[in-house]
Formats: sequence, structure tokens, C-alpha cells
Amino acid sequence: MGKEIEKKFLVKNEGFKKNATHKLIRQGFLNKDPERVVRIRVADDKAWLTIKGRNKGSSRDEFEYEIPKSDAVELLKLCEKPLIEKTRYYCTVKEKSWEIDVFTGENEGLILAEVELSDEMEQIEIPDWAGTEVTNDPRYYNNNLVLNPFQRWDTND
Repeated sequence: MGKEIEKKFLVKNEGFKKNATHKLIRQGFLNKDPERVVRIRVADDKAWLTIKGRNKGSSRDEFEYEIPKSDAVELLKLCEKPLIEKTRYYCTVKEKSWEIDVFTGENEGLILAEVELSDEMEQIEIPDWAGTEVTNDPRYYNNNLVLNPFQRWDTND
């Protein structure tokens, strides 16, 4: 069984782009029940089926399987709309790999950074482009961004 332990942060500026690589991602959700989220993701010429359990702090169970891209493209048609569309940037800060998602479509304007941890107590250095931590705010979970896209948020929240 896989375990995902990560922290999420809002992004203040585009300093992360200096030495980053990136790829376009489209993903959708077949099931968004918090007990068992089922996601389809396509990035470049690869695709995955991912099942995630309920969040327990900054960790949760995660199972991910590569599937044929042609299957994923068809499965995306079954997913709830809107699909999540984003450019994911990859960079390293103090030997930690960070993923920064710049959302488009109905979530345009949202930029989130994630860093995976080896355990929940691991201390990390936060880069100067990372802002407020939103790990425990469910509004920022991708499956919730389908239900309530960022473009529809009341900016006074």
C-alpha cells in the first residue's frame, strides 16, 4: 500500500520557474467520495488511474497505476466536469522535490505548490515563492476544485 504525505502552499510569485521543467496535465474524477477518491490523469503520452483514501492530517493512502493513454482519454469523458487542467512545474529546493500547479480553465488564477515528505514530522525549508500553507484546507483539493472551481470563489473567503 502506498502512503502520500505532502504539504500544500499557495504560491506568491513565479520564482519557481527559474530552473523548473513542466508538463501539461488533464485530470478528472470518477468518484469524489472523501473515503475513496478515484482519479484519471493524462500527462504527455502517459496516463494513470489513482485511488486515494481519506486525508489524515497531511497523509493518506494512495494507489496509482499506469494505464493506456487511449483508455484514460475515454475515461476522462466519464468524469465529472469541469476537468482539472494545469501546467505542473517541477523544481528542487534544498534537495526536496516540489511540484507547482498553475491551473487554467475554471481554476485559472490558482497556483499551488506541493512537497512530499518522508514523514509528517519532517522539517523542510519553505522557498521564498511559497506563501500560506493550505494543507488542511479542503477547498484546495483537486477533487473539490471540480465541485467549486477557483473562478467561482468569493474573494472575501
